[in-house]
Amino acid sequence: MRQKWASLCKLGCPPTLLSSCRLVALNQKHVLWFRQSHAKMAEEAKKLAAYSAVDNHVQNNQVVGVGSGSTIVFAVDRLAERVRQEKLNIVCVPTSFQARQLILQHSLTLSDLDRHPELDVAIDGADEVDTELTLIKGGGGCLTQEKIVAGCAKHFVVIADYRKDSKVLGQQWKKGVPIEVIPMAYVPVSRMIVKKFGGEASLRMAVSKAGPVVTDNSNFILDWKFEQAQDWTEVNTAIKMIPGVVETGLFVNMAERAYFGMEDGSVQVRDALIN
Repeated sequence: MRQKWASLCKLGCPPTLLSSCRLVALNQKHVLWFRQSHAKMAEEAKKLAAYSAVDNHVQNNQVVGVGSGSTIVFAVDRLAERVRQEKLNIVCVPTSFQARQLILQHSLTLSDLDRHPELDVAIDGADEVDTELTLIKGGGGCLTQEKIVAGCAKHFVVIADYRKDSKVLGQQWKKGVPIEVIPMAYVPVSRMIVKKFGGEASLRMAVSKAGPVVTDNSNFILDWKFEQAQDWTEVNTAIKMIPGVVETGLFVNMAERAYFGMEDGSVQVRDALIN
């Protein structure tokens, strides 16, 4: 860095400009450090939540639903560790291609809903969780299979870091509610959702390929950015009734417990309200 300043001095840069350049460089370095530190903290929080859920809910001779996303990676790590250390007999049912690969990579027993239509517990992440444990899921495009697996489980447990915890949906997650649709229906479905509930519904486009995101079920994803809080039970039912809709990313009255890894290294637990 000193060599760089010396080179600039030789070029005749005024001292005030050099001071400004030095300040900008220091600020950029600080911002980079802060981002890296924040990312590391979030990853550790995910791990804490995942480990707590696996330790508290997985027992010997169980069939476990394995969710999708970045937080579930830590859950599978812990599950595999416990299987090795405690000689557990565990069968895993995946919610996506990613989950299937994680199960195989960790040499866990892979199964499906044909052979195990009833699961003891399903563990999955979420894009956002409100105070009533209503979830938005589907940021990774696996919402339909995730909801099927969760619906087949006796207990559905959510794991997340502190950034996913909200009082109301939309407070933290700004990308909207994912909705899986039959490809030919995405235009009329998006128009009908906006007409009924306002906001904006857009086709999710792929990042590393030309064209839209295609789910494991060969369907498209709409992201509906709503304008205000809604009666999510009513909205979920109404959207699912639109012809062409396969499933929504609204998980209402499904999760019974959520584990949040916090910034201070603790884990907060929230249970669903008993009706």
